[in-house]
Amino acid sequence: MPGKHNSERSGKAPILGQGHNLSNQEGEMIKQMIREEQHSHRELFIPQEDLASEATTTMSPPTARVIEASHIRPILEMFNRDFLYGQGRFDEYKSGLIFKWGDGYSRRHIWATVEDDNLVLETSHTKKCTKPYCNGTHHILTPDLYTDQVLINQELGDLFRRPVYESTED
Repeated sequence: MPGKHNSERSGKAPILGQGHNLSNQEGEMIKQMIREEQHSHRELFIPQEDLASEATTTMSPPTARVIEASHIRPILEMFNRDFLYGQGRFDEYKSGLIFKWGDGYSRRHIWATVEDDNLVLETSHTKKCTKPYCNGTHHILTPDLYTDQVLINQELGDLFRRPVYESTED
């Protein structure tokens, strides 16, 4: 079906960066209940003492500008609140932002970096897909693409449904 999105062909509604009537307070309560039930001691951030000396937890100004213009962080924060009940975590690096969730064999992530003023999203596939901005392993979005909120919602929804699975060595 040319021109139809994968979600339309499968009959599933696309995941959009919109809340599902879950307040921040309700999200925090659910997150706390899950953590208590799982007896989880996993931190939702990387402690400063665990970071390598060359690591950074702050994006460079050009990277931060592109991440902000794309609105990916607030959309991913909604996914974290509404679908993962706050169990995901965000880590910033000089060149990008990573959103991680899961433990052990189920660790997944959405990794966004900035290269030459383009937003680069890592994909779970290893060969070129039908999207014109795909290079086989990444979707490279130019400024006119990453400022298109419909496109960003679609991309992040696709990446959330088919995230990159991390090996246990990561």
